[in-house]
Amino acid sequence: MTLQPVPDRAAVDPIHLFVPKFRVPECLAEITDCLEKGWTGLGYKTIAFEDAWKKYTGFPHAHFTASATAGLHLALTLLKEAGSWADGDEIITTPLTFVSTNHAILHSRLRPVFADVDDYLCLDPESILDRISSRTRGVMFVGLGGNVGQLDRILKISRDRNLRVILDAAHMAGTRVRGVQAGLEADVTVFSFQAVKNLPTADSGMVCFSERSLDEAVRKWSWLGINKDTYTRTKSTGAYRWRYDVEQVGFKYHGNSIMAALGLVGLRYLDEDNGYRRRLAAHYDSLLSVVHQVSLVKMAPECQPSRHLYQLLAEDRDELMSYLNDHDIYPGVHYNENTAYRMYPSSEAACPKARHASEHLISLPLHLKMLERDAQRVAQTVAEFCGARVGHA
Repeated sequence: MTLQPVPDRAAVDPIHLFVPKFRVPECLAEITDCLEKGWTGLGYKTIAFEDAWKKYTGFPHAHFTASATAGLHLALTLLKEAGSWADGDEIITTPLTFVSTNHAILHSRLRPVFADVDDYLCLDPESILDRISSRTRGVMFVGLGGNVGQLDRILKISRDRNLRVILDAAHMAGTRVRGVQAGLEADVTVFSFQAVKNLPTADSGMVCFSERSLDEAVRKWSWLGINKDTYTRTKSTGAYRWRYDVEQVGFKYHGNSIMAALGLVGLRYLDEDNGYRRRLAAHYDSLLSVVHQVSLVKMAPECQPSRHLYQLLAEDRDELMSYLNDHDIYPGVHYNENTAYRMYPSSEAACPKARHASEHLISLPLHLKMLERDAQRVAQTVAEFCGARVGHA
């Protein structure tokens, strides 16, 4: 059965790329608890969220931060210190990511070395092997859209060569592989709970080290190098509980209880919400698989993704985006290849798949307030641009 033509613009509501969903009464109840106790900063609610996150994911350690970007910077700072890395040592990374991934490498005075991506738009293991040098210290893997790509193979390559694995899991809250949260085998995994992520707050993140000593250290580094945060001092006993030492020139990167309150509520619904996103993505798949002018980005086998993004590749990407905008549909691009920016110079031929993807990628609207008929309207509009028709799934 052929779908009806796209309705006139005046007759439809806009469909945006991201619209976060908050369970407002529950969020307000958690926030009210903070306000009534007079404790909105780092404290009992951030600890409760860390404990809930560890229980949900299986990570042995978790530290709540002001953002995922802060978490990535902390991760590299501590791994560099623990491994006695020198300034200019190399981290193999992807150019197809938000700049925060690679800015964290530069902020740590390390050198990003760009490897190419595979068909999942994640790091290609063969390209990593080509980039390893005597100064390589780690691999930064980005789970784009919640995909795990070939992470298992990259973990093995890294272990065999004594390289650290940093997992930028900004899109991977609730992504599972063979039933287990992705990232448990990495040296450190960093999640994002930024405003439009699949577990949204206003902005915050979680850094999960595999080693207890690094988890203990990160709590000092995120609180200006102070060895006892205010909440810990408040809960301690004795006449000198106000005393503390400053062990490093640290950062003010810790999370706060208001953001943790939002995170605690979102975590209760994360599996349900991710399941809904996967259903919308499957609906997109069924509708767009017959539109041969676009290529769908597949999820890796055995991966149950968060589905933070639904991505495809279109030959006339910019024209398609304009056409969708003309029909009140507002997609996005994830991402511009980072080597397009002045601080990341690289040979144009270094990562051809990433370059091609950057020029053709489009992220279609995908969020919890969409209905299947919204996905159908988006798919129909893509198909009409391509000169095709899609049928009911």
